[in-house]
Amino acid sequence: MPSTVFDSAIYRDFFGTPAMRAIWSDEALVARYVEVEVALAQAEARVGVIPADAAKEIAAKADATKMDLAKLKSETDIVGYPIIGIVHQMAKQCGEAGGFVHWGATTQDIMDTATVLQLRAALDIVDAELTAVEKALVALAAKHRDTVMAGRTHMQHALPVTFGYKAAVWLSSVRRDKARLAALRPRLLVVQFSGAAGTLASLGDKGLEVQSALADELKLAVPDITWHAARDGIAEAGSTLAILSGGLAKIATDVMLMMQTEVAEAFEPFVKGRGGSSTMPQKRNPISCEMILAIAKAVRSDAGLLLDAMAADHERATGPWHLEWIALPRSFLATAAALYQARFMLEGLIVDGDRMRRNLDITGGLIVAEAAMMALAPHTGRGAAHDIVYDCCRAALDSGTTLLAELEKRDDVTKHLDRAALARVVDPAHYLGTAPQMVDRMVKG
Repeated sequence: MPSTVFDSAIYRDFFGTPAMRAIWSDEALVARYVEVEVALAQAEARVGVIPADAAKEIAAKADATKMDLAKLKSETDIVGYPIIGIVHQMAKQCGEAGGFVHWGATTQDIMDTATVLQLRAALDIVDAELTAVEKALVALAAKHRDTVMAGRTHMQHALPVTFGYKAAVWLSSVRRDKARLAALRPRLLVVQFSGAAGTLASLGDKGLEVQSALADELKLAVPDITWHAARDGIAEAGSTLAILSGGLAKIATDVMLMMQTEVAEAFEPFVKGRGGSSTMPQKRNPISCEMILAIAKAVRSDAGLLLDAMAADHERATGPWHLEWIALPRSFLATAAALYQARFMLEGLIVDGDRMRRNLDITGGLIVAEAAMMALAPHTGRGAAHDIVYDCCRAALDSGTTLLAELEKRDDVTKHLDRAALARVVDPAHYLGTAPQMVDRMVKG
């Protein structure tokens, strides 16, 4: 009976996706164990360690779908690891050739390599979803290149930006995530086969040949040296997912704040009933944003567990390794869910450009006070310009007028800048800096 949000019939698609769950399921994991054992037999036959006929028999008869999971659980409960149980059932399936199953290997060889195969498939899903998010952000950035809105610092109006610029900043983070994932793969997708203490002693002078052949069978890289007690690759994977999820949380935070009733500049896609309240019919809660924010914190927490797992003792860990069994699948499930929510939200994001402009104007032009100061500074000096505009801002706030109206009252302003010049200076659309050009650069990729 399900007992966590990851396998709950109710919550599981908030904290994972069917495709990612399939990769980390018991059935898929057992299939990976069998795949590695079969590949090992074939590799050993290639280099003459076991008879070729035995490898063919193992490949033909080993069947993960016929594994007795209840029996495997029972044996794992006793041993503490599943591979002995896997080998027993494979040996029985393979008859006389079964005596050559798991030749020269140790439990962690099979488990680690199976995990690497899972990681490869999981990274493919993450990369595909991230590419879809990237595409949605490119579209938003291009569409809203010139949609002027208030830029905010410390939760206050700062300077004008465009929504396209905001989306392009989000896009930059996603592209760095893609680069990190690409850079991670060569370090992570490496076979683990090294025997009991990592020296391949059981295979004599054939050890490295078998290792290389096994890597070739599974289309993985060959390690420079045994890594079963050096877990930085796994920790890097978890940390990369935490960074990725954190970037999605930044996007979710911005959208959630823009969805506030008082702001109302952007909204998650409308689906009847989505984000509703059991008692307040008017509610439209930011459901995707909420899920992304929660997931990012969970993935970050699991990254900490994977970093703890790096402290392996001597040539094989007595407990840290088990932390990976907990944290690694959970991290990928949660990240896949965050990407799904981000994709849904961004592909259908509703952007209200008119509301952005109205919000931009609520301070009566104070948001472009810097523009006024910089326009006046060549005539008065920067310090004097700052003081003049500062006084005008205070007067506008106190009297409820606009910055333009207060500037026009000042002789020390109008003698340098006429009304037409001042009107242009305080138009937010004329104080965007290079934001549109930055958007163009990001959209072009």
